[in-house]
Amino acid sequence: MDYIKRIKQIKAERKMTNDELSEATGIPNGTLAKILAGISESPKLCNFVAICEALHCSLDYVMYGIEENTNNFTLAEDEAVLVERYRALDVRGRATVDAILEHESARNGERAEKPAAPKARVLPVESLQSKLADAYANSDNGIRRRMLPLYDLPVSAGVGVMLDGDSTDEIAVRDNTRTREADFALRISGNSMEPRYHDGDILLVQNTDTLEFGELGIFILDGNGFFKVFGGDRLYSINEEYGDILLKDFEDVRIAGRVIGKLRRR
Repeated sequence: MDYIKRIKQIKAERKMTNDELSEATGIPNGTLAKILAGISESPKLCNFVAICEALHCSLDYVMYGIEENTNNFTLAEDEAVLVERYRALDVRGRATVDAILEHESARNGERAEKPAAPKARVLPVESLQSKLADAYANSDNGIRRRMLPLYDLPVSAGVGVMLDGDSTDEIAVRDNTRTREADFALRISGNSMEPRYHDGDILLVQNTDTLEFGELGIFILDGNGFFKVFGGDRLYSINEEYGDILLKDFEDVRIAGRVIGKLRRR
């Protein structure tokens, strides 16, 4: 079973033990051991979703070996941080960083044309990070934010509640590449998506009426709202105490959005 090999490979790369993976996913050790040994008779999709989230990999890669398409695959972790910070800067902040980079590039270029001095060295990444951080901190209040509509009426991560109200508030979130994909925020209630999502969590949601198999979404079933995993002909909960919701049992089935993340609790 190739998906088991991929899970074990990623787990080894993350240097994560079975006990640590069990704690991170909420999957009992015995159940996890059966999944990794390939002897579980009918492993649940919700378990694979939890494993992928704990290992920070996609469900497509684990199940089918499809690599994630990301523009940052050639960037080291510290380089990706610099790019993210640069994108969050205002015009003045970017101009400051551009000036620093132009100056350092010219200095290193001039040095390359001359015989290397005995003590010459490349500017450490930490030094550039420090200068970037200073420029970032000196932009308007240091952190750029954007406003998202926050729906007052909670969608359920349990048995479902009516979503018949238009009353919304607004919430300030960090302006970054992740939050720019969100169209609104939504507070959930219930425990059917634990241990990854908890009662009172605020989700970032992107408007869409289509989802891929295994994606997290907001669903409206006969007027009731649910936060679940899309399973094609059914909806799944991460919490094993909850059964599947069969879509054939409802007359009106709609997808209200794709869940792309949640806000950190303070």
